[in-house]
Amino acid sequence: MTTVHGYFHPKTATGASSLIPSPPWHYSGDLLTVEYRTDPARVRELLPEPLELAEEDPGAVALIWADWQSCSGSQEELLDPVRSQYKEAFAVVRCSFRGRTYSRCVYIWVDKDFAIARGLHQGYPKKLGSIHQTRPHPYGPAPRIAAGARFGATLAAADRRLAEAVVTLREPSETNGFVNGHPMAHHRWLPSIEKGKGLALDELIETGAASFEAGQAWVGEAELSLFDAPTEELARLEVREPIAAYYRQVGVVWDGGRLLEAGTSSASAG
Repeated sequence: MTTVHGYFHPKTATGASSLIPSPPWHYSGDLLTVEYRTDPARVRELLPEPLELAEEDPGAVALIWADWQSCSGSQEELLDPVRSQYKEAFAVVRCSFRGRTYSRCVYIWVDKDFAIARGLHQGYPKKLGSIHQTRPHPYGPAPRIAAGARFGATLAAADRRLAEAVVTLREPSETNGFVNGHPMAHHRWLPSIEKGKGLALDELIETGAASFEAGQAWVGEAELSLFDAPTEELARLEVREPIAAYYRQVGVVWDGGRLLEAGTSSASAG
């Protein structure tokens, strides 16, 4: 009998070709977060049963840009940067399940294939995109982390720009916002290979950080624009009222989650 190895495809005799290693996964990153309010009905349409709108501030949205370095427990990827560095932009809302408030990523774009594979496992709806954000630096013209510093951020996919923001820092903050501050409630979906058989995998899961550390958060204001595109719907979460913008450097470890419910979502297989 032949045994093949690897945490994810492709599985081979040695496992060295696997697109992603087994958890835990470690992340170090710079985050720009823009929070605003949209029509709660636009949030509700993205929440399959049994999820409901959050009771408080149901229209709150966080659009987050992240510049990451990530690695497995061996940390070998950090010395081969093409395997560790990637960028992403994602939209987070809040929802309720059995009386508890969760965060939920409803859209996300990344620029590396291994990040998409991790998203399939974690329930993040990842797609390829082009993501850029201003990096701070203590020398030259780059912004310092200080009052008045300005950061730009852009998101595009399939040759269309989807979002752009300019964040101006004002002062240190006790938080990095509130929308993305809960455990994540995500679905893991996979259509059956047989037509008409629905979903072969249908799980509502909870995930969160196994450990977390962070630098000083800064709060400020943002100018945010969203744009229509033929195959993207981010602009449906239109900006009705700005809340705040934030900058923070973070370190996170992800090491799995837990099943909340199986086979009960209202998602279709096509």
